[in-house]
Amino acid sequence: MSRRAPAALAARSPGSDDSTGAIGAPRHPSRLLLLALIGGGVMWIVAAHYLSASTVPSGLHLPHVSASSLFSRSFLRRSASYQRFLDIDGLLGEMALLLALGLYAWRGHRFMRESAAGRIGTGILLGMLGFAIVWIVELPFGLAGVWWERRHHISHQGYVTWIVQSFFSLGGLFLFVSLALLVAMGLAGVLRRWWWAVAAPVFVGLSLLFTFLTPYLISRTTPLRDPQLLAVARRLQDREGVAHVKIVVQHVDRYTTAPNAESGGLGPTRTVILWNTLLNGRFDERGIEFVIAHELGHLAHDHPLKGVGWAALFLVPAAALIALLTRRRGGLARPEAVPLALFVLVALQLLAAPLQNVASRREEAEADWSALRATRDPAAARQAFRDLAVTSLADPDPPTWTYVLYDSHPTIVQRVAMVYAWEARSRRR
Repeated sequence: MSRRAPAALAARSPGSDDSTGAIGAPRHPSRLLLLALIGGGVMWIVAAHYLSASTVPSGLHLPHVSASSLFSRSFLRRSASYQRFLDIDGLLGEMALLLALGLYAWRGHRFMRESAAGRIGTGILLGMLGFAIVWIVELPFGLAGVWWERRHHISHQGYVTWIVQSFFSLGGLFLFVSLALLVAMGLAGVLRRWWWAVAAPVFVGLSLLFTFLTPYLISRTTPLRDPQLLAVARRLQDREGVAHVKIVVQHVDRYTTAPNAESGGLGPTRTVILWNTLLNGRFDERGIEFVIAHELGHLAHDHPLKGVGWAALFLVPAAALIALLTRRRGGLARPEAVPLALFVLVALQLLAAPLQNVASRREEAEADWSALRATRDPAAARQAFRDLAVTSLADPDPPTWTYVLYDSHPTIVQRVAMVYAWEARSRRR
């Protein structure tokens, strides 16, 4: 921020340039801000273009695939009903969450009267109270989801167990929020309205660290001991160009019957995690091989690292917007701004979710393509997708609104269509 020039020095002579004073100080900082916004926007678009680059051929034509050609009518009715309840339950939960945090943003600063913890301590207490409100508001909707999953034999989890686990997971969230507020409020006390310019890179660094440590934070895992699957995994690693990847099994059958797999980590921590519900006989070896190839495809194309990049593209403008919208409360240098900052952050996350889903679906499609190239077994891929839908009651062709708001993966119908497209393309070669 430039200092204001004394009135005598700032006076303009007739015909002088409107953009500067007599000492050359900028007279139109708004123009500089506009240029900075344009430059930042261009950089954002360039970075997003780089992060969204994919090895899936551009212009790939997906043939039409009907869900009724893959599944029975009874399954389609049942899966649509199952997913519809969960989607509506989730939407109602988000609306209730925004309402509760909106009220907290409006009146939450009154709770600071009860605190004698100092500026940053009070801000952290208000942040913890805000996320306690989040937990309480989301509790009935989460329990409704558990009830619905239990009714359809997807979940074995007890209600009390779910409540206890969600409460302890909230403890981890408290630690993260406390650290984030400590950084943001500490910087805001020194840099005032420009705290976000330093805090955003710090948050990106924490995201990078979390991505590196993610495999160590997953509980109930043991090394994969099946010699056949280990041999398959080693062969696929060679084909996809990724080496020294750990393959572990996560034991989740106490809580769910749904199968799944995931991958994460960076460099020496890169790991593929197979749920033991994937290995209980419902999937044949060729299907499991495709799933492993899919997860290795994520690592081969650096999707965990790209996830940090996408986080950076969200965090920088989000932090700037929070700094702007909390100015009337004194900015994040003041604890009374914390409830409003939480509301803005959650609202931005919900608004950004459809765009995040687009990026995620693009990466999932690339991992599917990579798995097809590695296994060269389209029949196994089609069967694996059908088995995933049947065993988890996933709607293979969901309504558009749920696809846009909630689906981080292509639909089962889209994934099967990609298999046909890959098969047709390989035949032409």
